[in-house]
Amino acid sequence: MKNLSFLWVKAHVYYLFFTIIYLSCATAQAHNYFVPLFATQQQTNITGAVSYDGMPMTGVLIKVKGKSTTTLSGDNGAYSIAADPSDILIFSYTGFKTIELSIDGKTTVNAFMQDNVTDLQEVTVNAGYYSVKEKERTGSIAKIKASDIEKQPVSNPLAAMQGRMAGVNITQASGIPGGGFNIQIRGINSIRGEGNDPLYIVDGVPYASQSLGNNDVSGNSFAGLSSPLSNINPADIENIEVLKDADATAIYGSRGANGVVLITTKKGKQGKTKFDLKAYTTVGTVTQKANLLNTQQYLAMRREAFSNDAIIEYPENAYDINGTWDQSRDTDWQKELIGGTAYINNVQASVSGGSAATQFLVSGTYRRETTVFPGESHYGRGTFHSSINHKSEDEKFSLMFAADYAGDKNTLPGTDFTAAAITLAPNAPALYDSTGNLNWENGTFQNPLGNLVSKYLNNTNNLIANTLLSYKFLPGFELKASLGYNDLRLSESRTRPSTMFSPFMDFTSADSQVFKNEGKRSSWIAEPQLSWQKKWGEAEFNVLAGATFQSQKQKSFAVQGAGFASNSLINSINAARTITILRDDVTEYNYNAFFGRVNINFKERYLLNLTGRRDGSSRFGPENRFANFGALGAAWIFSNEALLKNNVLSFGKLRTSYGITGNDQIGDYHYLDTYMVSTNIYDGITGIQPSRLFNPDFGWETNKKLEVAMDLGFLNDRIFLTAAYFKNRSSNQLVGIPLPGTTGFASLQANLDATVQNKGWEFEWRSVNLKTKNLNWSTSANITIPKNELMEFPGLEGSTYENIYVIGESLNVQQLYHYTGIDPETGLYTFEDINNDGQYNADDRKSIKDTSPKYYGGLSNALAYKNWNFDFLFQFVKQEALSIISRFPVAGNFSNQPVQVLNHFPQDNNPSSLQQYATGDNFYATQAQDRYLRSDASITDASFIRLKNVSLSYGIPTTWSKTFTGKIYVQGQNLLTFTKYKGADPENQSPFFLPPLKQFTLGVQLTF
Repeated sequence: MKNLSFLWVKAHVYYLFFTIIYLSCATAQAHNYFVPLFATQQQTNITGAVSYDGMPMTGVLIKVKGKSTTTLSGDNGAYSIAADPSDILIFSYTGFKTIELSIDGKTTVNAFMQDNVTDLQEVTVNAGYYSVKEKERTGSIAKIKASDIEKQPVSNPLAAMQGRMAGVNITQASGIPGGGFNIQIRGINSIRGEGNDPLYIVDGVPYASQSLGNNDVSGNSFAGLSSPLSNINPADIENIEVLKDADATAIYGSRGANGVVLITTKKGKQGKTKFDLKAYTTVGTVTQKANLLNTQQYLAMRREAFSNDAIIEYPENAYDINGTWDQSRDTDWQKELIGGTAYINNVQASVSGGSAATQFLVSGTYRRETTVFPGESHYGRGTFHSSINHKSEDEKFSLMFAADYAGDKNTLPGTDFTAAAITLAPNAPALYDSTGNLNWENGTFQNPLGNLVSKYLNNTNNLIANTLLSYKFLPGFELKASLGYNDLRLSESRTRPSTMFSPFMDFTSADSQVFKNEGKRSSWIAEPQLSWQKKWGEAEFNVLAGATFQSQKQKSFAVQGAGFASNSLINSINAARTITILRDDVTEYNYNAFFGRVNINFKERYLLNLTGRRDGSSRFGPENRFANFGALGAAWIFSNEALLKNNVLSFGKLRTSYGITGNDQIGDYHYLDTYMVSTNIYDGITGIQPSRLFNPDFGWETNKKLEVAMDLGFLNDRIFLTAAYFKNRSSNQLVGIPLPGTTGFASLQANLDATVQNKGWEFEWRSVNLKTKNLNWSTSANITIPKNELMEFPGLEGSTYENIYVIGESLNVQQLYHYTGIDPETGLYTFEDINNDGQYNADDRKSIKDTSPKYYGGLSNALAYKNWNFDFLFQFVKQEALSIISRFPVAGNFSNQPVQVLNHFPQDNNPSSLQQYATGDNFYATQAQDRYLRSDASITDASFIRLKNVSLSYGIPTTWSKTFTGKIYVQGQNLLTFTKYKGADPENQSPFFLPPLKQFTLGVQLTF
């Protein structure tokens, strides 16, 4: 019934979409799109052409000043519009100066457009509840456009943001489709790892970033859990804005403590109905393989390890060295298990257009993506996007409606084969025997392809819908209502039949298992708003007041079934002999707030922006449920001062902001006593047991943000620079206070009087290096220099956090042993005994290493020559991380190793970097290896420069066809990586998860 209800809602929503679209199209056709509804007899038909540098311009908006009559220039720049002989025509186009021309009784008016170089000052950025011109904003807002996103064949919007925004650090956790991403906006604010997620807003609707997946079900394939943002189609996105400082985020109150990511989808545009078709194919391979030992090197290592451990006779289970396996085999397991080619096929079709009053857009996308793993599994997604904009004839009433639906089906393996690819002995047996069946080598080989017998299935359905109604009822007053709804549903299952294991283990269907997980999250939001705009003399006032009412309900049910009469019944949980409930949660989150904004613009030079919000969250006890947050932003456009106006400095603005935001990302019901079903059964009765102690007194985490910045434009903004200094302090930390084990609970949720500070510098450069009739070249660059620091932590010494955090250091520090070299007598690692007590423990781990980025950023260039466009983006990060050696077991164990282990003790007259080989049976060698992993020797330089994206496109000349226009393009993703890091990928460093793939794309875009 629940699925039927969901489909019923979707069906009626779609019916509404198409009904409105049909009516709007019919209305547009009835009035020939651009002819005014109330044209009078005095009006005449004004014609003309719009051009730039002698070339016709298509799509220029022409409007009769003071009236709603508009039209667009056609393919040859020609236009026609009804107007009075005394009217004035306004010609506008993004990137060009807006010009006004008087008709003066003429019937032909030609317009010659002039470029505005970069037009950065006039660009409008979305600040969430309001929009503001770039030149007038007082807050810190980063932005990327659809043109940037379209250059990358990515399935997750976060991937399109990498390297393009100052202050936004994004890392990809896995190269598997649907895998996770980590994002930090100006650093880590909360000691709780889950308390650092930004707020995502999609067309005015909050979008929860927490996954509905379950680790027991999804296995290790996603390097954690799948990213719910993969359910948002990047091809449907018009802009992504990231709000960073207090002035930009305070109006979101507690929800904006870690920054706000605003995703705006595409809308229809005025003009004749047009059809767009976009299709591309991508091939992907592993960017770089780990450099591992070959069979000869591997067996030499193993023999030496047994010799060092004084083991003369090889053990029975040492199949690689005792003659059981063919010692002449030499297999590149990375080629076998992750060396395939991933294919992406993506097709999108859309129809858009409309009159001056009503515009519409409808699009559908299908995407199919495979992996580099063996097998035929794939990831598929179908999306539907619709948008309707309508404005009344008197321009008082307007309506905007947008809806996005995405359905994903993921049948990728529940296991990431990367771990097996780098640890299997190079002389391990073949994957298939002579008959084409999986090879188990007489029970001596656990074939990794057995995991393909295990089936994983993930179905996700996501609906986001938003309606914005507005009405201008008095001069300067506008009443708005934003209504949004989000429904996300996930169903996943994973089977582990007995046949995935070696038949020599004698497993039967009685040992088979199935895991199932059902998740649902639905939320709605209603935000009434009232705005007022007034200009008195040289002062302009903008006032906004509103309220937020939001509710979210989430259900999660995960179950494990074990023991089946037959493997053919494994997908039926009711057929399981034993059923275990892994998770059964129903949570509800309610949130409301009142917010306001006052903006003053005096003489177009002095700007003041005051925002405030009172939040209420159901995640706190009744006495601490409400809190106040706010910010003050100010700016001085000093380039508008008469004394500073000149031909060199075209724009100059000094801005600053300070404010307080909050954080309630702690999960639901933490202030209450909660209970869970007990696994113990007494006298046939299942009981309950406490799962959390209550604490009604904890309250909001607070984040105080300060920023000072300067924007400078030179030579009519051909060169535009931004420099910003920020300092954020997060206090009243919401963490689990450790409790003695005798209480039966590990921790108690409470406010910890600790303070975390993030400060740093952000620099951005945008320049138009060359602009002629046929050749254009522009450059964008950004760099962020952050510093994270734990300022205060009362009672740190003696607490369970003592060995994790250090006052005055980053939250990402590691307290490590100090490595002192290799003992020439024992051949083992040695470390400094700080207190000389003859023992090695936490008191000796005083070497501090910080794995936070020292700086990061990106550099992009865009070149256009006639119909050709060439773009490329370099991403760079300066950082340290765990070395690849520290990820592997002791060298000499039954596992392949990186070639770096060849430089080991003893080496003739050469300093060794690794201790002597050991099989794992040598206690002292294993102990030294364990300490090495927790020493400063395990930290290495993981900095990199990556050619993130390259795009080359050719615009089809209009002379080729009168019926369509378009372009053909090739793209490359993750093409080159320059790094000293010895592992396969310096971005996530883990050799056990598939790194981001190197991709090549060929595509075409046609417009009819």
